[in-house]
Amino acid sequence: MASITDFKARLKGGGARANQFKVHMNFPAFAGGSEETTEMSFLCSATTTPGSNIAEVPIAFRGRTLYVAGDRTFDTWSTTVLNDTDFKIYRAVEAWLNGINNLETNEGFVKPSDYQTDGYIYHLARDGSTIKSWTFKGVFPTALPGIALDYSTNDAVETFDVTWRYQWFEQDTAPTI
Repeated sequence: MASITDFKARLKGGGARANQFKVHMNFPAFAGGSEETTEMSFLCSATTTPGSNIAEVPIAFRGRTLYVAGDRTFDTWSTTVLNDTDFKIYRAVEAWLNGINNLETNEGFVKPSDYQTDGYIYHLARDGSTIKSWTFKGVFPTALPGIALDYSTNDAVETFDVTWRYQWFEQDTAPTI
């Protein structure tokens, strides 16, 4: 019979902690710069690790269905950011979206390399070292929902969400920052 001592011996590092992470986003030059990149590392208060799915392809054969693996698709990536009073990250994401599709003219960059960049999640140990990382390749924002303003919201810092699309992700390849 397993004991609590056996269990503790298998829970490496006391377990990974969901609140120990850092997001690093390379903002394109037209949407910000190094200040926004640095700020994002501190102000991103929530995120999701990348998700992917392999479709199943059903093949009918004599009254039975055989399933084989299909193509991989990638889920969107979401972040929640603490808003400061200069709206630095919020304005940078607005500028990024506007560069992709201008609010007034409906024009924007057409070459993906002009508006796509790389983003990173670093899952951290309690000592600050990286225990797992993800590199999102070809990232760009697709949604910046409005910020809810409410008289009854007391004792809280405003946040906003951003939904990102990426082409693919790599695991444990993020550069050391």
